[in-house]
Amino acid sequence: MNYTHIALSALGAFVAYFVVGGLTSAVPMFRNEFLKYPGVYRSKEAMMTVMPVGMVATLLAMVVLAVLFAMLHPNGAGWVEGAQFGALIGVFAICAFVLHNFVNLNIGLTLTLFGAAVYLVEWTLAGIAIGLIYRPG
Repeated sequence: MNYTHIALSALGAFVAYFVVGGLTSAVPMFRNEFLKYPGVYRSKEAMMTVMPVGMVATLLAMVVLAVLFAMLHPNGAGWVEGAQFGALIGVFAICAFVLHNFVNLNIGLTLTLFGAAVYLVEWTLAGIAIGLIYRPG
């Protein structure tokens, strides 16, 4: 495994993930859906106080994914394999977190479906970034 490329892949995936997240949070429809559930979600101001924790956790998650990708593709791969990998991670995240939260939290179907779509795009693009950047040693 090439640890430098794992680190670069994780960083690229982290950037891709947060770019999509930032763009979608700017969509008024999505932002307004979160505002319907103030008892469930933190305010923007409160979120900013714990954002560093979320960013470190997301970067660590990207490192884990880059390592898994390197283990699956020891000879390297490209953006197609990265997209497939990311889409699988996205489906996992949707089933394990988004739909799980729909069951456990008092949130609506619109927010759940929009969140599922965003997660699928975020994780797929993160996988593409990993696929494009990771190369074996």
